[in-house]
Amino acid sequence: MSSNRSTSSQCLLAFVTGMLALVGCVRFEPQTLVPEKVAGQFAERSLEDPLLRDYLGRYSTNGTLPWPLPAWDLDRLVVAGLYFHPDLDLARAHWAVARAGGKTARERPNPTLTVAPAYNTSQGIPTPWLVTAALDIPIETAGKRGYRVAQADKLSEAARWNIASVAWAVRSHIRDSLLNLGTALQNEALLRQQQTIQEENLRILEGQFQLGAISAFERTQARIAADGTRLALRDSERQREEFRVQLADAIGVPVKALSGIQLSFSTVEALPTELPDDELRAKTLFHRADLMSLLAEFEASQSALQLEIARQYPDIHLGPGYEYDQGNNKWSIGPSLTLPLLSRNQGAIAEAKARREEVAAAFLSAQAHVLSDLERSAAGYRASLQKVADVESLRIDLLKQESFAQSMLAAGEISKSDLAALRLQLSAAALARLDSLTKSRQAYGLLEDAMQTSLHLSPSAWETSDRDIGLHAQTVRP
Repeated sequence: MSSNRSTSSQCLLAFVTGMLALVGCVRFEPQTLVPEKVAGQFAERSLEDPLLRDYLGRYSTNGTLPWPLPAWDLDRLVVAGLYFHPDLDLARAHWAVARAGGKTARERPNPTLTVAPAYNTSQGIPTPWLVTAALDIPIETAGKRGYRVAQADKLSEAARWNIASVAWAVRSHIRDSLLNLGTALQNEALLRQQQTIQEENLRILEGQFQLGAISAFERTQARIAADGTRLALRDSERQREEFRVQLADAIGVPVKALSGIQLSFSTVEALPTELPDDELRAKTLFHRADLMSLLAEFEASQSALQLEIARQYPDIHLGPGYEYDQGNNKWSIGPSLTLPLLSRNQGAIAEAKARREEVAAAFLSAQAHVLSDLERSAAGYRASLQKVADVESLRIDLLKQESFAQSMLAAGEISKSDLAALRLQLSAAALARLDSLTKSRQAYGLLEDAMQTSLHLSPSAWETSDRDIGLHAQTVRP
């Protein structure tokens, strides 16, 4: 009778252990991803979203913002991009996966319980039943868990730096798109002015042709020039709409979200005359997000190598056991380990070493490209500023000539067609000036990208913190 009770107790213990193991299990919760719904939610995005207002308010210097905003400049458009752009959602998701990997690395291996009941058909006294129970308790050695945790933490850090890198890419695309749109609008306005001057010039030349003062060739040449301006104006109108779509895409909203929005181009049109000094350039190597991410990956590869080296040493398994045998209670304890006779983990160690060298080479290559880009963009920006100065000097000379020509026209020394010709030269100079300014602004953008810093925008306006990510995950869309 006592033996039966003992057997029942063993079975009950095994059952209770199994139930306790199931109590803390995570249950699967299905989610749906409906493309039509996602597309509909994207189409409803707006820069007048009150949640976006709250998000923008946290970047405001005084904590309050007029809403709707009277004008959207680069800084505020960038914050909107941080809120909406799907690339940042993807980068945050990668970071969440990496952080989950840290939780996995910190987990300790579970012990294993083995219960093996048996029935002895040739022995019935005191009972034919035999019950065997054994535990396998793994004990990691050589600091494997610490190396595994360090590797996971560094990979998580690399993923977090990647968020900053993606945030800068979003800012860069918004800056370039806003600059392109502003240039297209200015170019369109200058072409309309040129078209007005050419139409007036054609009217004058037509009268002179009727009087026989000019040849048909001169009139035809003027018409060809006017037609060229009209075609350039149509092309500029097309580019304006394309750049508007480009700007919306850079922010992460549909193009209709920009309807009725007043844009400010002052930040992207500014041209600082002071280039970054050597100290600021040196800091570039210590705060660029992509370089910091590679450094974190290198540290992770170091920990991975340490882990593989530690795996040369086998883990210990403690195996306490119990056996109920024909009324006899038998206890045992048996440590076990894998004998490293045929493999000392040399292959995995060699792979980890090669991976460390690969990441180190990637960092050195990226650093060299950064230094090259920095020098090239600084030289390009310096040269572009000189061209802007030259074009501006030419434009000022033409303005003086126009003023002088007005006086000569009033004195009857030149004709209206001569003045119109000078104004056309001035219009062409204005277009050339806009082109040189745009190239200088683009060159400055490349310099900003090389340094991944803005002389106009505080880093706090685009860096993504834990709080930002939490708010974003709770309030943003599909």
